[in-house]
Amino acid sequence: MPWNSSEKDPSHDILLPYNSTDFQPSVFILTGLRGLAGARLWLGPLLTLMYTITLAGNCTLLYLVKIERSLWEPQYLFLSMLAGADIGLTISTLSSVLKVFIFGHQEIAFNGCLSQLFFIHTFSSTGSGILLSMAFDRFVAISHPLHYTTILTHPRITKMGLSAFLRGIALMTPLPILLKRLPFCKGQTLSYSYCLHPDVMKLACGPVKINIFYGLVLVICSFAVDSLLIVLSYTLILRSVLGIASREGQLKALNTCLSHILIVLIFYMPLLAITLLHRINRKSSPLTHAVLGNIYLFMPPMFNPIIYSLKTKQILAALQKSFSSWKS
Repeated sequence: MPWNSSEKDPSHDILLPYNSTDFQPSVFILTGLRGLAGARLWLGPLLTLMYTITLAGNCTLLYLVKIERSLWEPQYLFLSMLAGADIGLTISTLSSVLKVFIFGHQEIAFNGCLSQLFFIHTFSSTGSGILLSMAFDRFVAISHPLHYTTILTHPRITKMGLSAFLRGIALMTPLPILLKRLPFCKGQTLSYSYCLHPDVMKLACGPVKINIFYGLVLVICSFAVDSLLIVLSYTLILRSVLGIASREGQLKALNTCLSHILIVLIFYMPLLAITLLHRINRKSSPLTHAVLGNIYLFMPPMFNPIIYSLKTKQILAALQKSFSSWKS
């Protein structure tokens, strides 16, 4: 039987409103890190700091690329697109996460939850597509350096970034529609402080085979294809690097890829872990789900601008130049 207005979620001592007309809950219940007593006392300030660093870092990166002509190169234009996707992803989770960990408000409206998961998955897919574009950028720069600027022209770069965004929208639009048609009778408590499609889907009691199948299609068509093409790009890059005569030249070429390799690992490793957790090991602890989910959403957007700023001389120089102009 579905939850109604007179029943309680067994895991929460609060009344949960329920729309008995269409078997859809009026709200879902978000959770923090279940199993860690007093987590709100330190996680609230920590997450606030992380959000501040993430937004400040990515906005600064966008600002530098906009004002500094030396950064109007393909590598940095793709990086600014990644920063934009990271800002979108961060804003998508900001309100619900801080409500849970700062104010202790755990409810999110049903339609609000569907909207949030659409934006989270869309910006995640967009980020994955841009990482693939950045891998292609490194391949062209190392394997075809003389044709770098003729292959990666500004109009072509714009089209690649726009394609990644439109792909994300097209692939993720069916998610809230498919969830909207389902009845929910397995409770209303989610595993995270934000909404994800697999997490919401597990509470449904209707025919979810279409959702499961389409979720698999999404993973294959976006993240799986992108990661395989990134691996292929680096295989070709490695072959080109091995063709360089001097060891110094080989190391210099590989060093230009190091920042991208790091952010690819930070992006895909938690994503792979959380995907396998949802689809294979369904009996894992809620704390494991929550920790991996938070790493998946919070770490890449925060570390991307930091890694590129520390590893790229042009960005550091532009940053120092901006600080000097502000002081004067």
